[in-house]
Amino acid sequence: MFQIDKTILSEELLEKAFVCDLNACKGACCVEGEAGAPLDEEEIGILKSIYPKVKTFLRPEGIAAIEKQGTHIKTRQGYLETPLVAGKECAYVVFDEKQTAFCGIERAYRDGVIDWPKPISCHLYPVRLQQYSSFTAVNYHRWQICDDACKLGASLGVPIYKFVKDALIRKFGAGWYAKLEEVASNYRKD
Repeated sequence: MFQIDKTILSEELLEKAFVCDLNACKGACCVEGEAGAPLDEEEIGILKSIYPKVKTFLRPEGIAAIEKQGTHIKTRQGYLETPLVAGKECAYVVFDEKQTAFCGIERAYRDGVIDWPKPISCHLYPVRLQQYSSFTAVNYHRWQICDDACKLGASLGVPIYKFVKDALIRKFGAGWYAKLEEVASNYRKD
């Protein structure tokens, strides 16, 4: 583990490789599992405000789930998440003709309809954050459905921290990321 400002990072971010391979996994991270995407408190207002614009990018099933459950849900444990369609995929998921899952929010962003790319937890994946009282833990989340992404990342020589560079800068800032690059450089020398 190493520290940058008020974050504690796992060395796996430097050691492990990762590049999403949608041809192999078909966006399974948006479909598999038992929960929606984790949300930050400040993202709740954003989701509510962008929903009318994002709605036109979503599937009828997703729209129905959002209109029944809301743009977000709060779990029994108090976590904020995106709603699911029938307990399965994220309500914001859309599928292409090959049944590959994509984010409807991200599609609206890429089309210039909204100025918010998607929830930070999705943008950061496979990195997960855990907030503690005095620091944020920044860790690699291993999931078997991403084995192909690990293989592709290894073949391309892309460590996790570089794969999620834009998301890390979005969350922590360019200065923080520059410090991470310095740590990574020194880590490789050791």
